[in-house]
Amino acid sequence: MRTRLTIFVSGIIVTLLAAGAFAAELGTQKSADRGVTMAITPQNLVAGAKSWNFKVVLDTHSGELNDDLVKTATLLDDKGGRLAPVKWEGAGPGGHHREGTLQFDPVTPTPSAIELRVQRPGEPAPRSFRWQLK
Repeated sequence: MRTRLTIFVSGIIVTLLAAGAFAAELGTQKSADRGVTMAITPQNLVAGAKSWNFKVVLDTHSGELNDDLVKTATLLDDKGGRLAPVKWEGAGPGGHHREGTLQFDPVTPTPSAIELRVQRPGEPAPRSFRWQLK
């Protein structure tokens, strides 16, 4: 019985370490256009997560950052699925620096790739950030 428990616990530890390594591989992507830099970092994109989170940082030296990211962001999977964000936690509209977390419901089953698109006001095309998950 003790051997089975040891094997079970070892399996859980290996799974958690692999999930942490997987999450670490999904690095920050940046986009600079029209005087605004966006940096997006995936967080917690693992099976069983209650939400898939993306840290978002916006910086500019001109104008105000009035984006409503819950309305202008879309998460796409490699099968054509589209998800709208469920929540923004962070700085409100205005200013030259905004930072927060954009939350989505998890995509199940986990897709091979995801793409986060953000349509900024006044920009002709959405900014695109893509990560390979498998």
